[in-house]
Amino acid sequence: MTAPRVTALGGGHGLAASLSALRQLTDRLTAVVTVADDGGSSGRLRREMDALPPGDLRMALAALAGDDDWGRTWQTLLQHRFPGDGPLAGHAVGNLLLTGLAQCTGDQVQALDLVGRLLGVVGRVLPASTVPLDIVAEVVGLDPDDPSALRQVVGQYAVATTPGQVCAVSLRPEEPTACPEAVAAVLEADWVVLGPGSWFTSVLTHLLVPALREALEQTSARRLVALNLSPQAGETDGFSPEAHLEVLAAHAPGLRLDVVVADRDAVRDPASLRLAAQSLGAELVLAPVALGDGTARHDPTRLAAAYRSVLAAAPVPSHPTGAAARSTARPTTRSTTRSTTQGDPWP
Repeated sequence: MTAPRVTALGGGHGLAASLSALRQLTDRLTAVVTVADDGGSSGRLRREMDALPPGDLRMALAALAGDDDWGRTWQTLLQHRFPGDGPLAGHAVGNLLLTGLAQCTGDQVQALDLVGRLLGVVGRVLPASTVPLDIVAEVVGLDPDDPSALRQVVGQYAVATTPGQVCAVSLRPEEPTACPEAVAAVLEADWVVLGPGSWFTSVLTHLLVPALREALEQTSARRLVALNLSPQAGETDGFSPEAHLEVLAAHAPGLRLDVVVADRDAVRDPASLRLAAQSLGAELVLAPVALGDGTARHDPTRLAAAYRSVLAAAPVPSHPTGAAARSTARPTTRSTTRSTTQGDPWP
């Protein structure tokens, strides 16, 4: 039986865990990664080089690296951070490599494909947008004189670490250009997986890129949302699992879901969560997917088992592929270059 085409959207450790699980089920896998990071090495390269923040892209590539000695060696190098307190301190080698290749080729997608070849990745990694994004959050609880007052917090790092409660997020620029290959990957998928991950800063950002949101709404792929194991301080502190679905629906009212996967031990009220999932058109699947070491991390092997049961239970959808699907993607002004599957990728 042909492996399903799966497109996974997110960022950071959550997306990496999902990719590590999905690669056990299919080699027809595409990661669409948020580009809103503004902290650490990624933030420095973004500010100094006017580059897409490479950190989350690097993590996705590492999660998909080949299992042989070659792939593992390059994976280790990609993730290596320079120590000390000099100019390179804190930079990951992969961040520098991706930024340098993007400058050499003039094309971030080509840079990602080149690094993917070095690692022997299973699948492909793409940015959600062709421009760096800034997250703008509406937050309550920051004003001690008026705890209910809304205040704006700007930037991924600031939003992720805010002591207030995030109510909603938007992006700057307000209508960023989507990566056309990412839009095509959503339209051509058999399954689209959203989450787990930092809900406002890694997951919902994809829904705020207009062409990506439209593709998610229009695709004939089945849509799966993987919920987090616990609320995240600042972003979703105090959120129930069903609250995560409610804010997702608020940011993309036209999006319907097919399946919601949640850890059975992390859900206190399964009936309430099932109703929330059903309100979005989805079936709730409860399964043991936590690592079980006391942290709020997913176990890729357990998550793969949950994904496998879901994917096996549903027929692969019938939908347009190739040029027919790609024709619905918005045009882009970004110059395109040859794919790495078409011979020498260098211009």
